Amino acid sequence: MQAEPTSSTLQLVANDLTAAMETLDSRELDLEDGQYDTTDAHGSAERLPFTAVYHMVAFKDAEANVFLSSPVTAKILAVERFTKNQDRFNVTAQRSANKSLPAVFKIEMKHGEFTWLVKRKEKHFMELHRELRTYKTFMKLPLPKRSHTVRRLSAARSEVRSIPNLPRGGGDELERDGQVSSRRKQLEDYLNNLLKMPMYRNYHATMEFIDISQLSFIHDLGPKGLEGMVLKRSGGHRIPGLNCCGRSRVCYRWSKRWLVVKDSFLLYMKPDSGAVSFVMLFDKEFSIKMDSKDTETKHGIRIDSLSRSLVLKCSSYRHARWWGQAIEGFVQKHGQAFLKDHRFGSFAREEVNIPTKWYVNGKTYMEDVADALEEAKEEIFITDWWLSPQIFLKRPVVEGNRWRLDFVLKRKAQQGVRIFVMLYKEVELALGINSEYSKRTLLTLHPNIKVMRHPDHVSSAVYLWAHHEKIIVIDQSVAFVGGIDLAYGRWDDGEHRLTDVGSVTLTNLEQGEDGCAATANGAAAMAAGNGAGIFTVTDSLDQPRLKGQGRLRRSRFSIRKHLQKHGLAHADSDSKLEEAGRSWSTCNLDTDVAALLGNTRFWHGKDYCNFVYKDWIQLEKPFADFIDRHTTPRMPWHDISSVVHGKAARDVARHFIQRWNFTKLVKPKYRSLSYPYLLPKSHTTAGEQRYQVPGCTPARVQILRSASDWSAGIKYHEESIHNAYVHVIQSSQHFVYIENQFFISCADNKHVFNKIGDAIAERIIRAHTEGKKYRVYVVTPLLPGFEGDINTGGGSAIQAVMHFNYRTMNRGEHSIISQLQRAIGNTWMNYISIAGLRTHAELEGKLVTELIYVHSKMLIADDNTVIIGSANINDRSMLGKRDSEVAVIVEDSETVTGVMDGQEYQAGKYALQLRLECFRIILGANADASIDVSDPVSDHFYKEIWMSTCARNAAIYQKVFRSLPSSDVRSILELEGFLAEPGLDKEDPDRAREELQRVRGFLVQFPLQFLCEQNLLPPIGSKEAMVPMEVWT
Repeated sequence: MQAEPTSSTLQLVANDLTAAMETLDSRELDLEDGQYDTTDAHGSAERLPFTAVYHMVAFKDAEANVFLSSPVTAKILAVERFTKNQDRFNVTAQRSANKSLPAVFKIEMKHGEFTWLVKRKEKHFMELHRELRTYKTFMKLPLPKRSHTVRRLSAARSEVRSIPNLPRGGGDELERDGQVSSRRKQLEDYLNNLLKMPMYRNYHATMEFIDISQLSFIHDLGPKGLEGMVLKRSGGHRIPGLNCCGRSRVCYRWSKRWLVVKDSFLLYMKPDSGAVSFVMLFDKEFSIKMDSKDTETKHGIRIDSLSRSLVLKCSSYRHARWWGQAIEGFVQKHGQAFLKDHRFGSFAREEVNIPTKWYVNGKTYMEDVADALEEAKEEIFITDWWLSPQIFLKRPVVEGNRWRLDFVLKRKAQQGVRIFVMLYKEVELALGINSEYSKRTLLTLHPNIKVMRHPDHVSSAVYLWAHHEKIIVIDQSVAFVGGIDLAYGRWDDGEHRLTDVGSVTLTNLEQGEDGCAATANGAAAMAAGNGAGIFTVTDSLDQPRLKGQGRLRRSRFSIRKHLQKHGLAHADSDSKLEEAGRSWSTCNLDTDVAALLGNTRFWHGKDYCNFVYKDWIQLEKPFADFIDRHTTPRMPWHDISSVVHGKAARDVARHFIQRWNFTKLVKPKYRSLSYPYLLPKSHTTAGEQRYQVPGCTPARVQILRSASDWSAGIKYHEESIHNAYVHVIQSSQHFVYIENQFFISCADNKHVFNKIGDAIAERIIRAHTEGKKYRVYVVTPLLPGFEGDINTGGGSAIQAVMHFNYRTMNRGEHSIISQLQRAIGNTWMNYISIAGLRTHAELEGKLVTELIYVHSKMLIADDNTVIIGSANINDRSMLGKRDSEVAVIVEDSETVTGVMDGQEYQAGKYALQLRLECFRIILGANADASIDVSDPVSDHFYKEIWMSTCARNAAIYQKVFRSLPSSDVRSILELEGFLAEPGLDKEDPDRAREELQRVRGFLVQFPLQFLCEQNLLPPIGSKEAMVPMEVWT
């Protein structure tokens, strides 16, 4: 309410109208006939929607939506009588040590599913009654104010309520027990009668009296905890480098706030606006201290967590004591799970029976993300290392822009969904991902989309580390976690195509006037060609507009017809088809692209990329190519992700909320009310799943992360992903399969600190000692993903990462293979295989090859345990204090029959299916039925299938293409000679094609001797040598 009179104004009106109150008589609050309405002004419901947290109003506002449709009842449980013992906070000589204190009534309140306790003295009842009488009188005055008129009108048409007279009490100090019990009954009746009258029940003074606010009865926030008005002290945040300069009182400011305690967090609000102005998540550091030396204030309470030390001030010693104990008791009862470290030191506990699903490559992942975003009703959280707003989530593009990410988000925002996006703010000199463009693009879509970037490199002094996690959370109940950013280059499938020429004609078409982009923005236009083409997608920059919409609709319609002709969409009746054309039907198209005869495009504009050949430029022109797709193959992208639901999704959301609220705190530009604090939903309601991604398997799931003071504002860093990797490797019985973008490990405690490589070496040595079969498979990119020409050595950045990769694999005393050779000699080859991925194609009649970029961050052990996330095997991702990361560990609870070393084996359903899918893709078992990938450790599989495929494919590629990296090149000097010898692709293309027929899958041996005689560390004087060594590790 803009112009609500102050309480002192009300007091003046009251004093004019009535003398000091002698009796507590609720008849004085009776409403005269025909004057007021006792029905509730708000259409109250059985449940308040979670979205109510985004529509808070001032406490005194008549529009405040607080109650459910059920009645509010009060029952006085007990009357507490205290004697004044020595008060450490307030030792006064004047009072005798046994003086009675006023009686306190302990009232149990009930409303719908919620129950809570309130403690009030008789004087509080008197004050409330006085204020309500004033309010009644005030409502009779026809003041010329909109808010007043609203209240008066909403209180029209009513019948008289006769409430029995309540005789005057015997003052605050009730002497005899009989007096107490009769008084207790009188006050209970008075309060219950009052709460039946909406006009008074909805008045802010009544709500404050029974400790409720707009956040009390929101079902998804869990049980109702303690609430009330407090004074809070400023400061106490753990902001790296920005803590209060001293502990002196001068630094502090006291403010009046409404405190709300929930099961996993507390918050306080500003009464004058209803805005949440701080949220504290409970964690392992949670504690409550009430001693004056801890609080440094009279009647104080200090609440500690990993992120803040919050000091509150209460009205009396007894008030502070009760609040401190009540908060502690409530949190211990309802929030126990959040108060301790869980397995691996994670902030999140293990959750059972969680529906979960894995994704190999971006195609299926992005389709499920698109469908889940479409189902969002309340909130969408997205955080990515890089986000490209104009990517298509479903391909080939047959529904115009319907499934383009920015269009999906805009559509949901228009439906009222709140969308929160956090982007990594890169050091622009070092990276060209242009997060500012992504932010600007998203912010212009709709006011319901909020975007933050972090860190500010100068103010936070974080130059080297990145926010690297890739998370999408829908309504805090579906969470995608993995390695796939919603960005250019990530969409791919099991084919890993190198070419995407399509029937590219330089048609210039842009947008229909209804704003649906036609062909230029990646929608489909009809091929006007020889009839063999299905449709063409053209990309161009400065296209003229189409006149009218009719043409667009026709083209969309005919695409569908063409797709049916080729069996790619289901044939329907004509009327249905027309309807589909009109309503952007979301028909789930089968995009088995082999049937598309190579005539479509999957990668539009900047999405067609080869970042080792050339890094991204001009990202603000999304549909302009920056690589010539007629001469340069794209670099395929191999990646893994997952989705979890229920309590595990709540945990992912909690991590996002912690980061969002921390960023809001440290960046002044986000302190405005338009960037709200986010609130975590209660785990108690996590089972009420509105939407579930199809095809899930129930499993035991735990969320893991790398987080620290700079990234999440927490006092102690967390490295639960690192701990989980080491634990899973050490406790694995049969095999470990790793796919990772980096392989930098083996601690020397000087340059490298993570112990994953050491765990692998120790586990192999143990297997050898025990005489047991054990295998380790590592798949990693043949070259690091930096721009550079490997034909001339690749450049300093590529070489620096290669140095640390090779230092982990086989070079130097700390490497895995060196450790193994010292312990078990050359038999190490029976235990560990390191490989990369490569493929080939024809481009404009020429044979081409390119490595497949392995971006996965995955580990599978024993076909029953899987870790999928955003964390690479390097110090940046694993140590917790550096890059921020999120991962999920999935342990199967459902088993299926598998094979392990020739024996029947109870394998986990989730882990086994994921391993089989990965093996089939990379070994070529999908195309060649004779390749059996069911047994991951048998000698036959390891030697005859895995090792021989690796070696054969690598030899063919070297023979045909003279491809790099190669173990035949041991120094930069040998590069020229190696490349001078032409491959078969130049000398005899027909024979080259024959040779390539023998390639199976994508797996190639990792060239362990490549540049082994070269010092790969950045040369002194290069810009790479000027950055600290830990940038590369």
